[in-house]
Amino acid sequence: MLDIKIRKETKVDYDEIYNLVKKAFETAKHSDGNEQDLVNALRKGKLYINELSLVAEFEEKIIGYIMFTKILIGKYEEITLAPLAILPEYQKMGIGKQLILEGHERAKMMGYHYSVVLGSEKYYPKLGYIEAKKYSIIPPFKVESKNFMAIKLNDSKEKIKGIVHYAKEFGI
Repeated sequence: MLDIKIRKETKVDYDEIYNLVKKAFETAKHSDGNEQDLVNALRKGKLYINELSLVAEFEEKIIGYIMFTKILIGKYEEITLAPLAILPEYQKMGIGKQLILEGHERAKMMGYHYSVVLGSEKYYPKLGYIEAKKYSIIPPFKVESKNFMAIKLNDSKEKIKGIVHYAKEFGI
């Protein structure tokens, strides 16, 4: 495994992140080609969380990126993971996993209880994500249940349930 450094993104990183996200999604199965523009739009929105927008650096080069933004699940403010992007030449080396786990730890410390993701049913369950419906978390769109997942980050005093409301920048 590469010895990477994970840190919060800064404004100086924005262009490099834009290019990284664009390159990472060029060959992705499920991509609309606008993920890099979504990142820029989310940064300008009300639900952006700088503390949970992280880069992975290797030899002073940004090779990975993850962003968590605020969502509402019913009346509860939680987070969603989107996007996760790793430069193609660094994929399948555990960098995405490291970014996700670090993001989860930081989110726990900030008091979030759940993270939601729309993604691969083969990848995210390895990191503890399960079908969101098992937590009574409902997507706001039609999607296969196996691809709409959540993970419990903290023990919650109340049982959470409800429909997810994403940032308007997602266009959902």
